[in-house]
Amino acid sequence: MRAIDLSSMTWRKSSYSNSDGGNCLELAPGLPSLVPVRDSKDPDRGALVFGASAWSAFVGGVTRTARGR
Repeated sequence: MRAIDLSSMTWRKSSYSNSDGGNCLELAPGLPSLVPVRDSKDPDRGALVFGASAWSAFVGGVTRTARGR
């Protein structure tokens, strides 16, 4: 498996993250076909990197479940 250097990425916190410091998910947009995701409370722990289509399917599934479908 190839390592991806994410040190220069600009991370943005999910709009669904709590403002009190809990449940903070960050994404690093800008990589073609990849979506890096990390816990903003522990950024040095590293990130998970998903394929864009896998991330889209995950978000779609969560959205459908949240809407009760």
